[in-house]
Order: sequence, then C-alpha cells, then structure tokens
Amino acid sequence: MDVALMVLAFALVLGGIAGSFLPVLPGPPLAFLGLAVLWFSDAYQPDAELLGMHLAAASAITALDYYVPIWGTKKFGGTKAGTTGATIGLLIGLFLGPLGIIFGPFVGALLGELSAGTQQNQAVRAAFGAFLGFVAGVFMKLAYALVVLYQLFQLL
Repeated sequence: MDVALMVLAFALVLGGIAGSFLPVLPGPPLAFLGLAVLWFSDAYQPDAELLGMHLAAASAITALDYYVPIWGTKKFGGTKAGTTGATIGLLIGLFLGPLGIIFGPFVGALLGELSAGTQQNQAVRAAFGAFLGFVAGVFMKLAYALVVLYQLFQLL
C-alpha cells in the first residue's frame, strides 16, 4: 500500500509541476495533494504542521495567481478600466482554454485601456503588465511545486 501511495503522490506532484505551465491544471493544489496523500502511508508520513503550512501556501499561491495579472496592469500604469478589462479578460479566458487564460488578461487590459481613451502605447504597456503578472504566476506555481517535490524526496 505504501508503494501505491508513493506512486500516487509522485504523480500528483508531477501534475502540479505541469499545472504550473498548463492553466487547465490546478498546479499548487495538485502538488499539495501529492504531499497530503502520504498522510495515509505508514512509512512516509508528513506531520500535520508541514501539511498545514503547505495547505496555506498552496491556497495563497492559487489566489495570488488570479490577482497578480491585475496587479501587473496597475503597476505598469493601467487605469481602473485596464484592471477591470484584465479581470474580465481573465474570467472569459478561463472558458477559452490555455491560450485564453494566457492572453485573456492581456487582451482585456488592452481593450479596457483603449475603450477608456488611453493612448495606444500606454494601453499596450498596461497590457504587458498583465502578461508579466501571468508569467510571475507561472514562476510562483512552479517554485511551489518544486519545493513539494523536494520535500517528497526528503520523506523517502
């Protein structure tokens, strides 16, 4: 049974790593589940404190992943219309698959800024901030998944 749980844990963590790049997979929750599965193992049991810290981290990173593109828009000079557009673009992008999630905030911020009368170069800059926010989210999720993978090997 322990071997099956270890294989399942490893598969979930690999899914978490893939979810760092593929927006259709929830990367941090999958990586956390990979670690949590070991709770049921007799040989490789993580302690409750470690699982609690990872649950908090996975939850925070998942929430931040949705907020960071909007923050990037603001940081690069976007107006309220740009941040609203980035939010709407993200929400619509969720239904359009991986490319929609990647480019949704960019297109939304760009259209929001242009509809508010912002000059084209400033609108593109704000949209670029949304894209950089998305890239930052990818790195955040990947870093977390790699930490979980490291800790998984530490428990062996």
